Amino acid sequence: MGFDEMDVDTIWMDGEFVDWEDAQVHVLSHALHYGTGVFEGVRCYATEDGPAIFRWDEHLERLYDSGKPYDIEIPYEPAELTEATTELIRRQDLESCYIRPIAFYGYDMLGLDPGECPVSVAVAVWPWGAYLGEEAIEEGVDVAVSSWRKYASSQIPTNAKTTGTYVNSVLASLEAKGNGYLEAILLNKEGYVAEGPGENLFLVRDGEVYTPGLSQSNLDGITRRSVIEIARDLGYTVYDQAQLSRGELYTADELFFSGTAAEVTPIRSVDDNEIGSGSRGPVTEEIQSTFFDVVEGRVDGYEEWFTYV
Repeated sequence: MGFDEMDVDTIWMDGEFVDWEDAQVHVLSHALHYGTGVFEGVRCYATEDGPAIFRWDEHLERLYDSGKPYDIEIPYEPAELTEATTELIRRQDLESCYIRPIAFYGYDMLGLDPGECPVSVAVAVWPWGAYLGEEAIEEGVDVAVSSWRKYASSQIPTNAKTTGTYVNSVLASLEAKGNGYLEAILLNKEGYVAEGPGENLFLVRDGEVYTPGLSQSNLDGITRRSVIEIARDLGYTVYDQAQLSRGELYTADELFFSGTAAEVTPIRSVDDNEIGSGSRGPVTEEIQSTFFDVVEGRVDGYEEWFTYV
């Protein structure tokens, strides 16, 4: 569904609520030419106690941290962005939504050094269902290992969620979909498993759970952190600093993606190799079911993960 088909009409931008169509930037903005922006993807869920933003504080902390390598100083306090975002959700009358905060170098000059370019900040919200499709939540997705490698932290900070670096993910996604797969898996420059284009990856073997460590060029995903904690609370042993080879993907009992957009999505095949029984496995199903119970407010013990609108 395109934005024009959604019932949303307001964006918060540089301290003001503006009409959706008026939230514009100059064509010579620094970030458009060089990718010098940082962003977050966050979900607000409809819970039994009303709309609640999932792990908002952690997302905000990562947004500010992402700006540090690029000298992007966000000219608003976290409390100001929190108030702007919750008010925006209320104005749009949304019970659940996707939230996109972004901070970027704007219009002033076009040298590689952003110099005196101002930092613009915006927050948009809109309805968004399952990223990889509703049926993928139960049936799983067919993926392929990309020929494109994930960039290394010695080249670009992998712990920063930077706009420009997502061309790497775009290339992997285009290649996968062009070859008939729904999503990709990227290896790092050493050939070990990194992550999906916009998701972290988990592997299940002999009832234990593995996910590539942050040294493997993957993002420190907020949903990844949540899945690790939920899985441990369920009694699973989780190896969160794993180094996984491509071959281990093919022989896994189960695989699944995690991410704000993808939530918890099973992987049913990799490079046409069926994973496990070729459908959502029991460990994935239990973790996934518990995750959705948590984000919809049906499980006690995770209250600190929510910011209520």
